[in-house]
Amino acid sequence: MVTAKTNEEVLKIIKDEDVKFVRMWFADILGRVKSFEITRRELENAMESGMGFDGSSVTGYQDIEESDMVAFPDPTTFRLAPWRPKEKPVGRMICDVKTPQGEPYDGDPRQILRKAVERAQKMGFDNYFVGPEPEFFYLKQSAELDPLDKGTYFDLDLDSASEVRRETVLALEEMGIKVEYSHHENGPSQHEIDMRYGPALDMADNVITYRVVVKEVARKHGLHATFMPKPLFGEAGSGMHVHQSLFKGGHNAFFAPEEKYNLTKEAKHFIAGQLTHAREMSAIFAQWVNSYKRLVPGYEAPVYIAWSMRNRSALIRVPMYHPGRENATRIELRCPDPACNPYLTFAVMLHAGLDGIEKGYEFTDPMEKNLYELTSAERKQLGIKSLPDNLGEAVAIAEESELVRRALGDHAFTRFINVKKAEWEEYRMQVTRYELDKLLPIL
Repeated sequence: MVTAKTNEEVLKIIKDEDVKFVRMWFADILGRVKSFEITRRELENAMESGMGFDGSSVTGYQDIEESDMVAFPDPTTFRLAPWRPKEKPVGRMICDVKTPQGEPYDGDPRQILRKAVERAQKMGFDNYFVGPEPEFFYLKQSAELDPLDKGTYFDLDLDSASEVRRETVLALEEMGIKVEYSHHENGPSQHEIDMRYGPALDMADNVITYRVVVKEVARKHGLHATFMPKPLFGEAGSGMHVHQSLFKGGHNAFFAPEEKYNLTKEAKHFIAGQLTHAREMSAIFAQWVNSYKRLVPGYEAPVYIAWSMRNRSALIRVPMYHPGRENATRIELRCPDPACNPYLTFAVMLHAGLDGIEKGYEFTDPMEKNLYELTSAERKQLGIKSLPDNLGEAVAIAEESELVRRALGDHAFTRFINVKKAEWEEYRMQVTRYELDKLLPIL
């Protein structure tokens, strides 16, 4: 693994490894990677002065009359792309986007997450650690949705893509991403590769890198990898459970061995904050029309707003793998999907939790019943609400949310809401195959 901390170290690696091209990455408002390539002759100037680009051509960025933006590569993100031939190495750097005046750009998702982390630091927390678990499907390169196998959770004999997954793990580690374990998931040809937790900004960088690496390695093997939340009807969808913890003074601020559930008051209020704002955040962590095909009862997709110690039907879980261990104490938010913008998702999650701490949101007892088996009347009696049913509802709720507006900032908030409204309007006017098959013959 080739890493650097300073511009000078990057230039030395470029020379030593004979790297002739470096790809500059940044994310648009939806979390999709945008990229342009420069030669090594231009790299020193790019690191000092940035590289200009047209912000009006990037989803959610600038209007055409104020479109000039500048990308500044972060030297700590320099990596050699493992999917490229070793004899022709290509570098990769993730950029911070700034205005022509050199100010951080309010619409840069990386900057939005950085501001959220700065808020946590002002409240006395040294680090916001997250451990995302993105799931994905391998499909054959064909016109049909054609999985490779019929395997299920942890299957060995039906896991036909174990070699591809293993190569992907090695590529991720070459990119500096620490992998804890990988396995076949519940759905046919569905897989999960879990990254070791780390600081939120680093992990958001890792998520966008992870998605590129998974797709590039799959393409080498003639496969298509997809992070679409629900590609196969009647099968499990792909989620991205996110484990979270706040640290203060080198210690886990969520761990209290003498307290009920081993949770500090900060942890309890953090949980309450995320539960309170879950419906408002939904358009961020589940931002596509397809996301709500996954967020339905069953298939272990959490839709009911409650927390639990063991119950996987709840929105938030406090895992009990290693009870009583400080570093193992964490909060798992189970509703995000792997197609979200990780920068915006981690930012709104953190702001929601911090609001809970700052305002002392009420903490309730865990719900250990299987929420899928309760009737609507029983859930209503228990005061258990659910996530929005579709993107249109989610966007309408987010548009009225003071928390989401504050987390994203006015600029990015307005653009995100407008982009998602347009997506929902386009989707809801479609005539689907289902309608043609079911209704056309009888109406």
